[in-house]
Amino acid sequence: MAIDVTVRGAGIFGLGCAWAMARRGARVRVVDPQGVGAGASGGVVGALAPHVPETWNEKKAFQLDSLLMAEDWWAAIAEIGGGDPGYARSGRLQPIPDAAALARAEGRAQHAMTLWPDRVTWRVIPAPQGWAPPSPTGRVIHDTLSARLHPARACAALAAALRALGTEIVPEGADAGPVLHATGWRGLAEIGDAKDRPAGTGVKGQAALLALDRRDAPQLYVDGLHIVPHADGTTAIGSTSERAFDAPDTTDAQLDELLVRARAAVPDLAEPPLLARWAGVRPRARSRAPLLGPWPGRPGHFIANGGFKIGFGMAPKVAETMAALILDGRDAIPEAFSTATLAPAPAPD
Repeated sequence: MAIDVTVRGAGIFGLGCAWAMARRGARVRVVDPQGVGAGASGGVVGALAPHVPETWNEKKAFQLDSLLMAEDWWAAIAEIGGGDPGYARSGRLQPIPDAAALARAEGRAQHAMTLWPDRVTWRVIPAPQGWAPPSPTGRVIHDTLSARLHPARACAALAAALRALGTEIVPEGADAGPVLHATGWRGLAEIGDAKDRPAGTGVKGQAALLALDRRDAPQLYVDGLHIVPHADGTTAIGSTSERAFDAPDTTDAQLDELLVRARAAVPDLAEPPLLARWAGVRPRARSRAPLLGPWPGRPGHFIANGGFKIGFGMAPKVAETMAALILDGRDAIPEAFSTATLAPAPAPD
């Protein structure tokens, strides 16, 4: 089969972009020596949470569009490939610790009424009984935009849908046609910017999975932790943020401390057994926004990287935006995400 586009990297950005292009009829090959979701995209947490609705900018607007697209996007993937990404717009509860935070939350609720569409809300409500974080003010933020999925299963579902459309996913393969580089933190660190600095780096995260079934409950955000009930009857807790690390895929005492904090904050987490420990490195661009666009000085090559903590939430719109650029030449990339600030790539050997 002749290949129209090559995608290097089988994480969420690589698979998502391949899916968007395959759906437009392109013949796509995905190349990754480590396989599907082998890096940070193969995790367990999957909190798709919005930025706060204030101080609006193009990054927040792009993310909002992507989160609103996600339900139909993941439903099509499940229908065509038969896999279950575990997606649900389950909402999120967040405690409000004091009077100042309460005033900020109420102000953001007003902003959300203007910035968000009517079908999703950000509200301050009395803290519910049962599955909820303890709140000193007796009030919590409840947003109905937040969603969840199971990252590793979502990547597997994407791979199944791609194969159903005839897309190759292989460990090795030559470049053919335009080439999209979605190669995670190591690839990001090898790209230079115009000031001869790495375009980004990796930030390690550790997370845990518990045997606790709260599949119909909202996710919680408490004490800096995401607590995410999954559709399979498990609950994920994550994650750490470690700029310095020696072992990218190894968990340690920092995860033990995270579990202690989570169990102290939410009593329902105290008893359920630990099913899995996970560690991986997320790609963080210098701007902390995704890095998208043509690779300067390397015609026919493109970059989609730097998803960091919001990669899965950004994936639907990143995928459609990159497909429009690569297949149609239509550039709708926000300036804040642009690769224009990168140094030209060195000539290949």
